[in-house]
Amino acid sequence: MELPRTRGYFGIGAEGTSKSANVGALLRTAHAFGAAFCFTVGAGFDAREGRKADTSATETHVPFWRYDSPETIDLPQGCVLVGIELTDDAAMLPSFRHPLNAAYILGPERSSLSPAVLARCRHVVRIPTRFSLNLAVAGALVLYDRLIQHGRFANRPVAAGAATEPPPAATGHGHPIFRRTPPARLPRDDKGEN
Repeated sequence: MELPRTRGYFGIGAEGTSKSANVGALLRTAHAFGAAFCFTVGAGFDAREGRKADTSATETHVPFWRYDSPETIDLPQGCVLVGIELTDDAAMLPSFRHPLNAAYILGPERSSLSPAVLARCRHVVRIPTRFSLNLAVAGALVLYDRLIQHGRFANRPVAAGAATEPPPAATGHGHPIFRRTPPARLPRDDKGEN
């Protein structure tokens, strides 16, 4: 079975967390969903403790950045910071259009994202739950929603059950096309070959 391909890239991280196992579980989830990078901001993350939950050893496969403060967050050009937080003015996750290139950030256990981080976020998204979720669970829901939105899947059927139609064909970039003869702009040798 071929895994779904998605457009763009994403990273995910957490601010000010105190439980390394939560960060480890978030890293493992990010790795499973194909994160381009992971990060922490002002977190007391102990990698040895985190590995107890991150059985995929994400840090050996995905770049992992540790920022000391919100001011030091340095994302790739064009990457949009999206806060995941229970605020009244946050967009509801099911109605949110994920940026093509995004970095998602979750707040610490028993607290919220700092005002400094929220000020840097272009979007703030809320998972429609009655109360806050575990860090890794919240991250998994956001990444799953992103996968559904940016992946290529068949439409859901009207009745209960699995889709019967194939996913839509990929558009845009595909496998490289090789020409049988070189373009005229390339220099040729005496035999007419490159």
